[in-house]
Amino acid sequence: MGKITYPEKVKLIIAMLSSSEELFETAQRRLEQVFGSIDFCSQILPFTFTQYYMPEMGEDLKRRFISFSLRIQPEELAGIKVLTNSIEQEFIVGDRRRINLDSGYITAAKLILATTKDNSHRIYLSNGIYAEITLRFVSGTFRPWEWTYPDYKTPEYIEIFNHIRQLFMEQR
Repeated sequence: MGKITYPEKVKLIIAMLSSSEELFETAQRRLEQVFGSIDFCSQILPFTFTQYYMPEMGEDLKRRFISFSLRIQPEELAGIKVLTNSIEQEFIVGDRRRINLDSGYITAAKLILATTKDNSHRIYLSNGIYAEITLRFVSGTFRPWEWTYPDYKTPEYIEIFNHIRQLFMEQR
């Protein structure tokens, strides 16, 4: 019989997507109220990988990643995703979402994203939320899987995640 062990705390990340750079700043302040101080904020990156969000969020979409000083327990992810979905609702105009907030976490070995969509490679957590191992850390860098979103495979994103992982490693 194996001995039950418990995971260490993990590094919370939020991937923000919007056509409004001002909204990034407003959302960051709101997220800081909930999760505490931000210890990393990426530059604003163009998001040109899909047109999926354009009907709802408009054109000229941009992406920004943030991470937080306070580490979380991995089992908190489902509740955090529910909370970030409700924060998205605070910024809706009419029936159009203006910002997308994807929550996840980084460990020494992987990047996990929370989602409301089930798939063969996702595991149900709770409250309608699933988790996906989006990237794995192998031979000194994050590496994608066949199901990894195209933008998460790019060298720019990988560099960001490697940096956030380094922050995590320094916090251990």
